[in-house]
Amino acid sequence: MTEQQLKNSILQMAVQGKLVPQDPNDEPASVLLARIRKEKEELIKAGKIKKEKNPSYIFRGADNLPYEKVRKNEPVCIADEVPFEIPESWEWVRWATLSESIQYGYNAPAQENGRIKMVRISDIQDNSVLWETVPYCDIRESEIDAYLLKPNDILFTRTGGTVGKSYLVQEVPEEAIYAGYLIRTRYSNQLCPQYLKYFMESELYWSQLREGTIATAQPNCNGKTLGNMLVPIPPLLEQFRIVEKLNKIMLCVNEYSIAYSKAKRLNDNFPEQLKKSILQEAIQGKLVPQNPADEPASVLLEHICAEKQKLIAEGKLKKDKHESVIFRRDNSHYEKRGSEEVCIDDEIPFDIPENWTWCRLNELCIKIGAGSTPTGGKAVYVSDGIKFIRSQNVYNDGLRLIDIAYITEEINLKKSGSIVLAKDILLNITGGSIGRCAIVPDDFDIANVNQHVMIIRLLDPVIRQWIHTILISNYIQNLIMDVQVGVSREGLSATKLMNFLIPLPPIREQKQILELYAIISNRLSGL
Repeated sequence: MTEQQLKNSILQMAVQGKLVPQDPNDEPASVLLARIRKEKEELIKAGKIKKEKNPSYIFRGADNLPYEKVRKNEPVCIADEVPFEIPESWEWVRWATLSESIQYGYNAPAQENGRIKMVRISDIQDNSVLWETVPYCDIRESEIDAYLLKPNDILFTRTGGTVGKSYLVQEVPEEAIYAGYLIRTRYSNQLCPQYLKYFMESELYWSQLREGTIATAQPNCNGKTLGNMLVPIPPLLEQFRIVEKLNKIMLCVNEYSIAYSKAKRLNDNFPEQLKKSILQEAIQGKLVPQNPADEPASVLLEHICAEKQKLIAEGKLKKDKHESVIFRRDNSHYEKRGSEEVCIDDEIPFDIPENWTWCRLNELCIKIGAGSTPTGGKAVYVSDGIKFIRSQNVYNDGLRLIDIAYITEEINLKKSGSIVLAKDILLNITGGSIGRCAIVPDDFDIANVNQHVMIIRLLDPVIRQWIHTILISNYIQNLIMDVQVGVSREGLSATKLMNFLIPLPPIREQKQILELYAIISNRLSGL
């Protein structure tokens, strides 16, 4: 149950007379309403308020059903309109009967300085007025009294996205009026204002508002709808008891809301966080048991390095001036670059099994490099041609090509360094999507890629799924965030990416890990 559902349930109990017990010694609400009607008649006679056009009087008939008499018309049974039973000491009444006035606000431009402050919808936040930022307006002196705010007035939003929201004015630190998109309702001081405010938060209030709201592009509600609302009125002393009880309960509701929100966040994030945790276990060699019969990863790495040397000898690949070989000696990790050997224990992020090996990403690749955007940007895009992949097309679960751009064959050839091939891995290296990573499908047509995406082309595509898994792990994602270039964190450079340490398992264990992780991920996604 959400906070709002809990609050609705409690308020429903309150307005039905089920929150606090009735006291037979309380003066009945019928007597209270009779006094309010008399008080209202005297104010009308004194010319202080306007006469109600259609005065309503609701009472119980001899058949114990609710009847309403409007003006001098014959009473009409309103049992179908009354939503629920209320205690004997309570009464149903129209909001207009309770109100001394239901008045629209004053229309005037907001100003930094002026005659008087003018409260707008935007000035009311979290059930309070931000008086420090309330603007001023100009208004004739003769009009001020009609719009002047007083303590216990209730303001009501009559239009826009917050239509129906209400605010109980508890204090007015300086003279203020209210703006045109608000309605002020003022009522007898013989009523408990906090009870009326709680009513305006109940589902009974909102359901009546929905029925009376004009359905337009800009939803709005008028004073007539508000005045016609049915309000269940308890005896005055019970109103205060209800408010006292609700004030205490709402403190608990707020505590519940905090706990509920925290639990919801944990629950919503649990599958994804668990997946990340399991993935971390996987890349550390803790997800499946090692098999001593597996060919060690060092042999796999030797095959890859041999293939690299062959391509260099054939002139198909440039020799790496800083070729890296990582090995273990005396229970430590060393790296040989050229003739230099350096202990890199401080760089090793975690332990891996004996038959695994560490290597730099560059040692596994034919190419690591970013694409480029054709001169002219969007001006050179065409309706059909060579696919032009941008960062918005790259996601961890694959390429999304719904909004793919296209470039001409001529531009594609000029940007040969940006050509994407099947089985490549693409990694976003800038912006809010930095770190998103996708494998190019085996059957993918030739494409080009922009400068915000890095092409990673492996010597042995068999390990591409493993490398993709490593790249989307927390281990590499955290590295990406740590090594972005520039004070403004402009992105990930190819040089930084090349030097990322990659834990490499035997081929057979890679397949076992990936299969098990896929099963776990699918099950967690269904939670």
